[in-house]
Amino acid sequence: MFMLVEMVDTVRIPPWQFERNLNDSIAEELNKKLANKVVYNVGLCICLFDITKLEDAYVFPGDGASHTKVHFRYVVFHPFLDEILIGKIKGCSPEGVHVSLGFFDDILIPPESLQQPAKFDEAEQVWVWEYETEEGAHDLYMDVGEEVRFRVVDESFMDTSPTGPSSAEATSSSEELPRKEAPYTLVGSISEPGLGLLSWWTST
Repeated sequence: MFMLVEMVDTVRIPPWQFERNLNDSIAEELNKKLANKVVYNVGLCICLFDITKLEDAYVFPGDGASHTKVHFRYVVFHPFLDEILIGKIKGCSPEGVHVSLGFFDDILIPPESLQQPAKFDEAEQVWVWEYETEEGAHDLYMDVGEEVRFRVVDESFMDTSPTGPSSAEATSSSEELPRKEAPYTLVGSISEPGLGLLSWWTST
């Protein structure tokens, strides 16, 4: 689920921080820049692990700050495909079950990846597993807040860098707001024994 990624960046330290320890200032600046941010094709950055190398610092004309090229390792959330994770149901919609890990919310379990047969209860706004037994079908509800065990089956990175308006956007109505895309999303599955709500599989 978590991994160490080697990175390189040039860190700017303003003059009023020169009295501080250089490593502490660099660590603070790196965490300001990266913590809780998604790096394209890398994952969600959590925190700095360590600094492996500092190159020479330079002060450029017209700028009293120092600029140091830093080699470092960062803790990143990037689960591998087929990894089993446990989260909580954040909500349900016709698109599927939305799951949160507490620090990461962009997880979707689509309808075809639920335990089958499944149906969406419009009144309750929850997905229901119609569990078949010898005595007939029992409805097992996927309620908000329940813990769910799922398998990661796909991931998607979206480049959210600012871009200029396209010609199509320029001619569209100003009332239409562009849909905000998540920079990093996971797709999960619970369509196998042992996966799904933990309460389904625990003995009473």
